[in-house]
Amino acid sequence: MAISFGPAGLGSVKEAIPKLEEYHKLGLRACEISFTYGVYIKEQKDAEAIGKKAKELGISLSIHGPYWINLNSEDKTKIEKSKERILNCLKVGTWLGAKTVVFHPGFYGKMTKEQTYENIKNEIIELQKMRKEKKYTPELAPETMGKVNVFGSVEEIAQLVRDTQCSYCIDFAHILAREKEYKFAETLAKLGKSKEIHMHFSGIVYGDKGEKHHKNTEKEDWKQLIANLPKDREIIVINEAPNPVEDSVAGLEIYRRSEK
Repeated sequence: MAISFGPAGLGSVKEAIPKLEEYHKLGLRACEISFTYGVYIKEQKDAEAIGKKAKELGISLSIHGPYWINLNSEDKTKIEKSKERILNCLKVGTWLGAKTVVFHPGFYGKMTKEQTYENIKNEIIELQKMRKEKKYTPELAPETMGKVNVFGSVEEIAQLVRDTQCSYCIDFAHILAREKEYKFAETLAKLGKSKEIHMHFSGIVYGDKGEKHHKNTEKEDWKQLIANLPKDREIIVINEAPNPVEDSVAGLEIYRRSEK
């Protein structure tokens, strides 16, 4: 088993390469570039330079798509805009050499869970077709979500993987917030069958309706995660804590001690 730890966030284009070098010195081998408020890397040459440096340093890159994505909106214009945002992430991700584009699929709104699923499934099938036509290389990775009124249960994401051949992002903090327990074995049985598993992990504050906000990760939670990960997979663990670099290093140290 090889686990690569890393933060969500790389900063501005000017900061990117120095930050990658810093992450490498700390032992971090993954980074998720946060396009959550928009795709801020505009130029192909900049993306390719960042991707080249990441490859040299052995750092696996992924992208988190914008928050303004809803593939189940009643407004068809919003669905088309959502798909444009995902496709833009895929384009820049191809320049970067990123493996996955993680995104929040959508909301139930006034629709049933069944209708929401069908709508999101159909839009991802269309995105898969466009991805292949444009020869974009990152995988689409809908994420397990942390609020009970938001599409993205483990079962829903697992069904999308089966029906659309997309990839996935397991967010165990979100699962804890939604289900009130991590459900490591159950989740990995449904979503952990691919050669490489992409996941998010950090502390989280939650209530009856699910996620409230992320926090730094307790040592015992890191230990639980590491003890439950499969031994025969390549695993990327992206940290979304308020201090994601420090928290990633803490997880890495606990993992290294567990391997001795």
